[in-house]
Amino acid sequence: MAINSGCASVTPLDVAGELRTELERHGITADVHDGYGLALVSVWVGLVVWCDGERYWWRTGWDDRRQRFTYAWHPAVDPVRAARRIAFRYAALRAGSSRSVLADPVAAAGDGAH
Repeated sequence: MAINSGCASVTPLDVAGELRTELERHGITADVHDGYGLALVSVWVGLVVWCDGERYWWRTGWDDRRQRFTYAWHPAVDPVRAARRIAFRYAALRAGSSRSVLADPVAAAGDGAH
């Protein structure tokens, strides 16, 4: 799906690419993937940003009462501010993680012992 903003056609992939460029200004390297009318910006373990061409959205936490994830979103016309918000989430996730556990799939999954 492409969005016609009057001058040019903007695809989800274009929008995701703009976000990746803005994240790089924050020192964050991300990968962009495209398919099925969406683009994904893979930022960090547990931080994937979905783009549909009109908005970005990403998980921000877990709602225990409703038993589901919570999300934040930002308009795609403002990738600079979206990248700033995502950079804050990235910093919070990195501060709360252990790189050694993330790098070891057995440790991340648990050894099955209780």
